[in-house]
Amino acid sequence: MITRFRTGLMGWIFVGVAAVMIFLFYFYPMFQAFLLSFQSGSGINLSFVGLSNYKRVFTDQTFIAAITNTFIFLIVQVPIMIILGLFLSVLLNDHTLKFRGFFRIAIFLPCVTSLVAYSVIFKDLFAIDGIVNKLLIQFSLIPEGIHWLSDPFWAKVTIIIAITWRWTGYNMIFYLSALQNVDRGIYEAARIDGASAFQQFFKITIPMLKPIILFTSITSTIGTLQLFDEVMNITKGGPGNATTTVSQYIYNLSFKYTPDFGYAATVSYFVVFIIVILALIQFKLAGDKK
Repeated sequence: MITRFRTGLMGWIFVGVAAVMIFLFYFYPMFQAFLLSFQSGSGINLSFVGLSNYKRVFTDQTFIAAITNTFIFLIVQVPIMIILGLFLSVLLNDHTLKFRGFFRIAIFLPCVTSLVAYSVIFKDLFAIDGIVNKLLIQFSLIPEGIHWLSDPFWAKVTIIIAITWRWTGYNMIFYLSALQNVDRGIYEAARIDGASAFQQFFKITIPMLKPIILFTSITSTIGTLQLFDEVMNITKGGPGNATTTVSQYIYNLSFKYTPDFGYAATVSYFVVFIIVILALIQFKLAGDKK
């Protein structure tokens, strides 16, 4: 009886310590940030402004530009990344494919590279005199170098290419793991019934992977709305505010411009609200009834 009591007590101690740490370093900062969103200023010079910060969001042209850029990245890049991840996972799940292990590692490897390191490399690759322009000119695909980093349109394209290169393998691993748990007899039965590879993909693979696709869609959405490192290191939000994202704008409000931690917290909570709305929409579109 005493031993059981001690075992239970030790369990509650471990759980209690973890719960306290989570509260102190996760929930408490969130609550404090929420209170901060009703204030303005920095440091000890904070003043209560009520809902003024939330009203300011809708008239802040820089924020509107940042949220527009972020949604462009979201709408274009996330579907590309998910579709490409699905396609690669199906290919690499083929047991007749040679060197499958090598290809899986090669595609997943970008996910574990340093964000700053790969961003700096991409900045060099897509410079006006970088290797990308040199190759395109050499193969006569373009007459002169493209201003990847100084043109608003091509700067966005560069960011989309960079984050697609890095994160496609991350989603692919989830799909590949799920596919390996699907009974191959289902595909064999479909082939016997005359189903083509195209029909098998849409009638078997997609429905089987539906929960994983929903999960990766939500995580990719959250990740894109928090996009910071690539933009900061490749284009610095330029040219102008053509590639500035919400996360970079929050950073600028806190540390680059005249510090306004209250408004930065407001913008942060606005992003949280957007993430919740998009997650609910994705659950609805996926047909989740829970």
